[in-house]
Amino acid sequence: MAEIWRKRMRMSFTAKMITAFVLVILIPTLFTSYSFYVVSGSTVKRNVREASIQIAKQGADSLSFIFNAGSDVSDMIYIDSRIRHVLTNQPSGGLDLAQWRENEDYMKSFLNNVVYSSSFVNIVYVLKNHETGWGSGTFSRIKLARYFVEEQPWAKEATALEGGLVWNAIAADQLSSGGDYTEMVLPIGRAITDYASGDTVGYILVNLNGRKVIDKIKEMKLGETGGFLVVNDEGRIMVSSDTGSIGSIVPNKELLGHITEDSHIEFEYKQGDIPYYGIKQPLSNGWQLVGTVPVHEITDRLSALHSNILRSFGIFTLLGIGMGLVIASRVTRPVKQLTRGMKQVQKGDLNVRTDVRTNDEFGLMSHQFNKMITDINVLMEQVTEEQQRKQEAELRAAVHRINPHFLFNTLGTIRWLIKYGQSEQAYEGISALTRLLEANMGRKGNFVTIAEELSVIEKYLVILEMRYHKRFKLNIALDPEAAGLLVPRMLIQPLVENAVFHGIVPKGTDGEIGIEVSREGEAVMIAVTDDGIGLPPEKGDVIESVEKAVKEGHAGIGLHHVHECARLYFGLGSGVTLEAREEGGMLARIVLYPKKTPKQEG
Repeated sequence: MAEIWRKRMRMSFTAKMITAFVLVILIPTLFTSYSFYVVSGSTVKRNVREASIQIAKQGADSLSFIFNAGSDVSDMIYIDSRIRHVLTNQPSGGLDLAQWRENEDYMKSFLNNVVYSSSFVNIVYVLKNHETGWGSGTFSRIKLARYFVEEQPWAKEATALEGGLVWNAIAADQLSSGGDYTEMVLPIGRAITDYASGDTVGYILVNLNGRKVIDKIKEMKLGETGGFLVVNDEGRIMVSSDTGSIGSIVPNKELLGHITEDSHIEFEYKQGDIPYYGIKQPLSNGWQLVGTVPVHEITDRLSALHSNILRSFGIFTLLGIGMGLVIASRVTRPVKQLTRGMKQVQKGDLNVRTDVRTNDEFGLMSHQFNKMITDINVLMEQVTEEQQRKQEAELRAAVHRINPHFLFNTLGTIRWLIKYGQSEQAYEGISALTRLLEANMGRKGNFVTIAEELSVIEKYLVILEMRYHKRFKLNIALDPEAAGLLVPRMLIQPLVENAVFHGIVPKGTDGEIGIEVSREGEAVMIAVTDDGIGLPPEKGDVIESVEKAVKEGHAGIGLHHVHECARLYFGLGSGVTLEAREEGGMLARIVLYPKKTPKQEG
């Protein structure tokens, strides 16, 4: 009973102390809250403005990138001398007609290739008049006959600009056979002039994908209902998510004035009785990206944020006072000690231990913390040992899969040489095999330097020349900075054997193999090239993804070994890829990223 009474008295005293403490700090707390309210308000406003400017800049950069893609395509067509020749020369029959047909094929192929080179270009036209024109994709000559290009406003403006670009608002493609008003495009017009006479001989019309441009506009948001549109220097809407407004002048006079006359990128105006916040950014083609949002959508959030700040400040202040009075003296010391121990563990020190010898929860936490660190140490040692054994076992298995394969082929060749009485060549083959085995047996462990691996490959090629009765020229370019990197044995050799067996030998002639080892940043690049016939079509999945081919069992022993070694012993991003060379043959590339804390033991 006495103990219960003492507890009640202690709690009553605590309540009195808390009340007195709250009264003492009430005035400075209110002053601090008000100051924090003012400072946070200005900070949030500034951050909102900066965020809006950043959104507008990013949106302008994205749209400028799309527009630049269109102007680049226009430049490609404009400088093509053959297109200019086709426009200025129109044969009527005979050999000239045959040449004209050849030019027609060239125009169609060229324009289709231009469209394929850019994902933002929808369709391209080169037009001479309403009777003559070319286009990519779904170009319709029937619609061209009704188009009368010389009478189009953009064509007249392009003629006056003498090669300058004419940018038009998003509209339906009038020359596509896909159907009326089905293709929304952003047209870029240009006149082609004859260098000799200065006359206009044709027109270029590059149609950007209007849907992608509109989708890009829709992605950019200001507040809940705000958005963006694109206008020209006259204030005419050229791009908008509201397609019905495209082509019209911005209706709000005050907004129009800010767009056409105001040099500031931020401004405010009214739409009816509602105040709006606006921002604009220039685009690469001379247009402007304009964003607007009701001001209340920004200030409402700011007011809510202020209320939450004040509310949270008051709540956490009271909680801090209560908790500080009740548990500060008991909690601070053990918590600080545990915190120091956790920070040391976070830095990687697993030898740290805490020394809180109390019988309460903090003493139990200290005991459990020490036990947890001990268990982590034991588990890490077990995982490291098991992983190391696994890697060594996989490497031995891979090497043993390759060595019998190679020895079987080599000894088989020597056996036939002996059988057919070619004892001198058989002797040379045995000698070469002996030198290669000496080179391999003379090195301890599962890892060798890249320089040592290349030395073994040089001896290995001597055996392959004897085996296939061909000359294999080996060109090695070794970066000294990469020569000493430790790699699993026989990492590069399987790629050389594949180059000989699958590439050069089926060709029936001598061949050339190149090995280039270089360091690019943290990575070491190993490129093995050959001038053989390349991989057959049925091996296309290996070129597409070596990793997938290995998993599905479509890769050979040697390529499987190289893939496993890169995956097991090197960091993320390491691997092997295959690709066909334009000049013939194959390119096998190994990329090796050394692990941050490598531990390779022989």
